Amino acid sequence: QVQLVQSGGGLVQAGGSLRLSCAASGMPFSSFGMGWFRQAPGKEREFVAGINWSNTTTLYSDSVKGRFTISRDNAKNTVYLQMDTLKSEDTAVYFCTRDQLFRRRAGVTTTPNAYDIWGQGTQVTVSS
Repeated sequence: QVQLVQSGGGLVQAGGSLRLSCAASGMPFSSFGMGWFRQAPGKEREFVAGINWSNTTTLYSDSVKGRFTISRDNAKNTVYLQMDTLKSEDTAVYFCTRDQLFRRRAGVTTTPNAYDIWGQGTQVTVSS
């Protein structure tokens, strides 16, 4: 069975940085795109960042563009989310997820329904 195990997160002051990790198992990691979503209290789940299976394309939401960086290390079956210049608005539970489509040609999708496996979630709290 496919599993995504997240680590990282925590409490940080505004302007600080955090790095989230997501380790995958039970699948050919290098053949699937990966993404990060987040959900803040009282808000709907939203797309944050995505990276395609071939490590040639990334996509970011406007709210995090220029501050967050998604990357992947296929040798470690791990995808990362580097978060810099954090704001209080970034406070949320962050979820790692896998694109359900094997070697998707369209690139990165922002549609939640396109992702089928989810990590357990990790809390990121930015104090202001």
